[in-house]
Amino acid sequence: MSRVIGIDLGTTNCCVSVMEDGQVSVIPNTGGYKTTPSILGLTEAGKRLVGHLAKRQAVTNAKNTVFAAKRLIGRNFDSPQVQQLRELVAYKILEGPGGDARVELAGRVFTIQEIAALLLREMKRVAEEYLGEPVEQAVVTVPAYFNDTQRQTTRAAARIAGLEVLRLINEPTAAALSYGIGRGETEKVAVYDMGGGTFDITVLELSQGLLEVRATGGDTYLGGEDIDLAIVHHLMEAFEKSDGISLASDAMALQRLKDAAEKAKCDLSQVEVTEINLPFIAQDEAGQPLHLLHTLTREQIEGFAEELVENTREICRSVLADAGFEPGDIDQVLLVGGQTRMPLVQEVVTDIFGRAPYRGVNPDEVVAMGAAIQGSMLAENAEGPLLVDVTPLSLGIATFGGHFTRLIERNTTVPTSARETFTTTRDDQESVKICVLQGESEHSDDNDLLGEFALTGIRPGPKGTPAIQVTFDIDANGIVTVSARDTATDQAQSIQVSARAVLSSEEEAKLAAEFAAEGEVALRD
Repeated sequence: MSRVIGIDLGTTNCCVSVMEDGQVSVIPNTGGYKTTPSILGLTEAGKRLVGHLAKRQAVTNAKNTVFAAKRLIGRNFDSPQVQQLRELVAYKILEGPGGDARVELAGRVFTIQEIAALLLREMKRVAEEYLGEPVEQAVVTVPAYFNDTQRQTTRAAARIAGLEVLRLINEPTAAALSYGIGRGETEKVAVYDMGGGTFDITVLELSQGLLEVRATGGDTYLGGEDIDLAIVHHLMEAFEKSDGISLASDAMALQRLKDAAEKAKCDLSQVEVTEINLPFIAQDEAGQPLHLLHTLTREQIEGFAEELVENTREICRSVLADAGFEPGDIDQVLLVGGQTRMPLVQEVVTDIFGRAPYRGVNPDEVVAMGAAIQGSMLAENAEGPLLVDVTPLSLGIATFGGHFTRLIERNTTVPTSARETFTTTRDDQESVKICVLQGESEHSDDNDLLGEFALTGIRPGPKGTPAIQVTFDIDANGIVTVSARDTATDQAQSIQVSARAVLSSEEEAKLAAEFAAEGEVALRD
């Protein structure tokens, strides 16, 4: 059997790891880098550029280069997050036939699953070159706060890439597994995970033979990209004020600003002041070149980041309360994700938990390492900590009057099952529509619609008489299956929830066949 790899499919970077001789190794790509930018570019000739090659040509080919696609995973085109992102990127985001968000590059429309699949296939290729053998199975990480649709979308992307996903594992759980393996200590651990696009906080208990998640929370649209874009807006406003020219419609200028903002943010984690120098950023009405020279301070970017970081404080407090812990109960705090290198983030984390975070893990690599450890355990039936995870969001159905009736509360241990009996609201009603929702609002319209199906063949009778039994099942990957049964007739219907933003089985099969047929066509690092 081929070895199982662990893949961290990140908003900003991807990372792949594998277990070798009992040790976990992060696999470098062809260029020698241990992380690969989550960027895809398409040249005029139709060649695909993945990773560093895509990033290097982004300035001159901004409209045909997609970054931060993870922020679109499992989202409908009309969602506020997608509409916000459309205003901030040079590439086109379009509405797909099912209402999902898709991306247009060089005249070709890509589904988000396809973009994610190209990144996953690159990680597969990197691993195969390193190992010298085919790789067919992987453990893939997802943000702990991903909903069911986002998890299904990630699994679909892996299948398209030719990978069997043995398990989806939450990113903080993977990090805790990497941290805790072989320690043999009993600890309460908080994993604070802020990457490029998402934020998670997970509280776990580690003991010999057990890694138990007590509570998790987060925001799937909060991360370093938001700080980068705030810096870009600042630079655009400063340039327009000094030179009277807006750069908002100049794709090349926007990409240069984005690259400069990211670099300045990283620099200001080490120094107090940095200078941004972008020559020939625009030209005036007479055709004379204009240059952008701007000084940026750590205090300024902390001002841009302050609201975002403070939002994480409230989420941390809520998760600690759900876990039944006080901040002083936490023995160790792990920082995961590149954005946690920011001094402001580290200060806030220290303030929240009353202790300095642990610095013994690499925030860019620890998630992929934990996924590889889990993959090795699953493939070899090896001994290791038993992982006990939770569902991050409440699950239920829409009921009469626009209410949301929970069947499974957030932070319930998975796998799990729940059952409840409902009835009809009209006389002689012969069918009911089951709308499956995920979220925390008491109002059904404010929660995420995961899917819907109809139960027909109900025995006619006065309203309130039929007994309709609804059952929810969640597996270890967080995938939801829902069934409904009329107890009088035993008529039943069930679905594995599949929302609009997930590809149909036919679309997925077509993409998978195309990937398999085209082979090694992409240019790579």
